[in-house]
This record gives sequence, C-alpha cells and structure tokens, in this order.
Amino acid sequence: MRPGLSDVLVVVDAQNGFVSPASAHVIPVVVNLVDQWQSAGAPVLMTRYINYEGSPYTRLLQWSKMMQDSPEIDIVPELQPYVARSHVLDKRVYTTFTAEGKDLFTRHAWKTAYIVGLDTESCVAQTAVGAFENNVRPIVIVDGCASHAGAQAHDAGMFVMRRNIGAAQMTTSTELGFKVPMAS
Repeated sequence: MRPGLSDVLVVVDAQNGFVSPASAHVIPVVVNLVDQWQSAGAPVLMTRYINYEGSPYTRLLQWSKMMQDSPEIDIVPELQPYVARSHVLDKRVYTTFTAEGKDLFTRHAWKTAYIVGLDTESCVAQTAVGAFENNVRPIVIVDGCASHAGAQAHDAGMFVMRRNIGAAQMTTSTELGFKVPMAS
C-alpha cells in the first residue's frame, strides 16, 4: 500500500501517561508506521489527550491523570523526531473528531483515516466511530493499537469496533504491506 494525500495516519494519544507494560509493545510498530508514512510524503495527525479539573473524567470516573501541567501528556520520546512534520491536535475528549479535528479533515480533504494508538477501547474506538460518523473511512491497524489496561480492554475495543465500523475496516500493518519491526 502506498498512502495518498487523501489518506492520513492518525496516531491517537501515544503519550507517556498511556504507556504501560501492557501497551509499550505497540510503540515500535507506531514509530515504524509513522516513519514509513512520512517517508512516502503522506500526512500524519498525532493527537494528545489533555484532562482538566471538572472534566467528566475527574467528576464521573474520579480519574485525574493526564492533566495539563503533567509530563504524562507528552508524546512518547520515540515519536518526537516525527512531531515537527505532523499535524498535532490537542483534545479534551476521547475522539479525534472534535470541531478542530473535523476542520483538519475538511481542510486537507482527508477521506481515509488509518488509525493506531492508545487506548484501543476508548480513544482509538471513539476516533474510529467518529471517522465513520463523519463520512471518513476508518481503517484500524490492529497491531498498532493497545490499551494500558491490558489485553482484555484491547480485545473489548476491537470487538466493539468490528461491530460499529465493520470488520472490513480492521487490518494489520503487514496486510497493508508495511515493513514490521523485528521484536527485540
């Protein structure tokens, strides 16, 4: 597969605060995809989730991580060399399809979103559904997604996405023809 200008690689929330022993394995896959994507001259959109006092996450879930002043919100060091050549979208909700995100897709005429990142069951799934609902074809690259909560949460997210966007929108980096990094 050779990405075109109407294709965008969406790297969802590959941030320090979402990396755990259960999710760290996808970072080399994501870095490899970003490298190959940018080498092909295709656009990359990286998102950063930033929590805030009084958010639904703090009020309803009692979850106060990923606050604005925390180093947790930084995009992982492995992706830092690629940030300057990427679009970066800060968001305060699960989905990439905020008003600013929708505007980016419209302005750049992106028609297909290839989606990787963290966490599968929340921000990745909501981004895939958001793409679907905004007439953008979501393609979830399964081996580029994980959950810091572990395999059960990742698998639940994959199950829900297959139902909500269709199994034909789920693939792997190998199926797309990208070189996969060797396991260390």
